[in-house]
Amino acid sequence: MKLGAFSISIAVKDIHASRQFYEHLGFSVFAGDIARNYLIMKNGNALVGLFQGMFENNILTFNPGWDESANPLPEFDDVRSIQKDLKGKGIVLISEADESTSGPASFMIMDPDGNAILVDQHV
Repeated sequence: MKLGAFSISIAVKDIHASRQFYEHLGFSVFAGDIARNYLIMKNGNALVGLFQGMFENNILTFNPGWDESANPLPEFDDVRSIQKDLKGKGIVLISEADESTSGPASFMIMDPDGNAILVDQHV
């Protein structure tokens, strides 16, 4: 199963303070819009999303079809295929991708400890 690029999406209280903190750790702004209260920070192949007021808890995120620089991958497992495989293994989905579609879609699951995992395909 190829899940694509990995990042953590962090629910932050003050996006400006969080940006500065992660810049001190060597991250730089890769994408996002601070005026809309979100930034994607990058340090090498490590990605951290900072989100103020968008969700309550942190989320582990995988992006099928993308590498860590948001470049499309020539081959990848489609989000619907991953979803179908996980459902077949008894994994309960919190939200589902419409399996009759193609292209961008997402689904969400929880790990055994209550950590949200978003599988979010943009291509």
